[in-house]
Amino acid sequence: MPFANLQFKPGVVRDTTSYTNEGGWFDSNKIRFKSNLPEKIGGWAKYSTNSFLGICRSLFSFIDLSSNKYMGVGTGWKMYIEEGGTFYDITPIRATTSAGDVTFAATNGSSTITITDTTHGAIENDFVTFSGAVSLGGVITAAVLNQEYQIVSVPTVSTYTIQARTAGTSIQSITVDGQLDPTLVSANSSDTGNGGGSVVGTYQINTGLAVAVSGTGWGAGAWSSGTWAGASPLTAANTLRVWSQDNFGEDLLFGVRDGGIFYWDTSADTLGTDRGTAISSLSGAQTSTPTVAKQVMLSDRDRHVICFGCDDVDSNGVSTGVLDPLLIRFSDQESVTVWTPDNLNPTTNLASTAGSLRLGAGTQFICAIETRQRVLVFTDVSVHAMQYLGPPFTFGIDQISENTTIAGPLAAKAVDDMVFWMGVEEFYVYNGQVQKLPCDVLSYVFSDFNYSQIEQVTAALNSSFGEIWWFYCPAGSTSLSSYVVFNYEQNIWYYGTLSRSAWMDRGKNTYPIAASTDGYLYNHEFGLDDGSTTPASAITSYIESSQMDIGQGENFVFLTRLIPDLTFDQSTDTDATVDMTLKTRNYPGGSYLQTDTSAVTKTASTPVQQFTNQKNIRLRGRSFALKVESNVTGVQWRLGTPRVEIIEDGRR
Repeated sequence: MPFANLQFKPGVVRDTTSYTNEGGWFDSNKIRFKSNLPEKIGGWAKYSTNSFLGICRSLFSFIDLSSNKYMGVGTGWKMYIEEGGTFYDITPIRATTSAGDVTFAATNGSSTITITDTTHGAIENDFVTFSGAVSLGGVITAAVLNQEYQIVSVPTVSTYTIQARTAGTSIQSITVDGQLDPTLVSANSSDTGNGGGSVVGTYQINTGLAVAVSGTGWGAGAWSSGTWAGASPLTAANTLRVWSQDNFGEDLLFGVRDGGIFYWDTSADTLGTDRGTAISSLSGAQTSTPTVAKQVMLSDRDRHVICFGCDDVDSNGVSTGVLDPLLIRFSDQESVTVWTPDNLNPTTNLASTAGSLRLGAGTQFICAIETRQRVLVFTDVSVHAMQYLGPPFTFGIDQISENTTIAGPLAAKAVDDMVFWMGVEEFYVYNGQVQKLPCDVLSYVFSDFNYSQIEQVTAALNSSFGEIWWFYCPAGSTSLSSYVVFNYEQNIWYYGTLSRSAWMDRGKNTYPIAASTDGYLYNHEFGLDDGSTTPASAITSYIESSQMDIGQGENFVFLTRLIPDLTFDQSTDTDATVDMTLKTRNYPGGSYLQTDTSAVTKTASTPVQQFTNQKNIRLRGRSFALKVESNVTGVQWRLGTPRVEIIEDGRR
């Protein structure tokens, strides 16, 4: 009775048939490979019990001179600074009315309040804070009105509506789906006032879209054929909300895509009170300071602030506010506020290294990624390398690839001097030159892919395991609920399902931190279970092989015994269990006809690890496959080389 060792090539392969991939893995979820062997991924737990509003798409960690650690958290609705587990709202203000410009109107029995402000400029989901209001005469008191609200609807250019809520109820009170869940207050028959003549409305910058909408950006029509290159630049309010963040010393430099560029000063601004300030409004800012951009970053090597896809200056040296999708501008070295080049600077003794460059290919800038030596700049059809040259040119830029696609502004990630990114039905790597990255699951990923939401694609680096993750929306979904992983150390691929919209690798933090659509941040590779629930729930992980046969598959075989081989190291469950399933079929195109699932359980940890030593089975077929799965809490497993006893049974 011969035994066969079940040894498989690392990585998952889906771009061949299961039968062709004999000796390999064919399907997976929430696993990775370590030393060529599959294992369950680590768990996750809430980073903080506090939550945020909107879908987070940007995380950035920085430290001030007093060693206080902060994290910028940019969502579709807000910009926060997290410190000590608390989220402080620093969303910039776009407008503040004069006293009396805002009036209220209530309807008896309804919590809906209609606000009239002839120049409000607001859109649905925007946030506004009222002050100076008096009671409407009944239960809609001054305290109910004088707080922050989210705008529910915008019936006209001069009116919008809110839902009145109990005084003192935090705007941060949200449900698990990320929507506001306040205690509503319905007006009564006495609420006939208008709030008085001293009401002031303070409007935060317009919110952005949570999903890409046809006709408003990257997802408009066919790929790269939408309105990005139209005559009128898009505003930040009608594009997918994406933030860029970087630190300028101990301070935070941040911008909203297709919108403003802002600054938060750790030494001058107070958490919970002060908000981000437009860099054009900072003390000493020149009139040439950019006011809108697609992305902002600090060049770490030479400390120039760089704005990509930004506004130019007019003949008087004043920034126009009109976004140029191919223009790159950079500040004077060590400055956020000096943007006039030396030859145009009215102060003749000021040797400014500020300047500008223009991309020569494509219709618009998509994103920029900084490596150790250069900045890679992506347009919709090309890749450029931007490098510091020193005076008098400061920066130079060269096109290094053409006819190269990128999924969206969040689809690329740098690893030292390499950059990996997802394109349109392709993956790429820059390692001195741009190359297509061979992918064993390419057809599988892009055959179940929502192209209308390609702009949402988010790349993530998990350097502890040598992994680049891409989160994407599967067909029929507008949520980032699927992922594909390239392990650049082992040169293999695997995939699964997990909902994450932003990711920050470990570095200043002990664990990788990721954002979920439930309004919480999570420490990853933390524990063994899914910490989004209380108590924590099990992570369902599995890996399944391609079909295998004996000889050339001419004979039927009996499978009579399974000898497991795996480890439960790090499991916290003393009776940790995985299921090992063998299943057989007769032809490559047929269904699996017989299945036998064996529970393999840890029985001891010391002096050596012990577990179920064998399982008697009875299966018959021409070929068979193996699946290893766990769906209980407290389990960590890594597969070794199991064996199966095989008896040939003839050709019928």
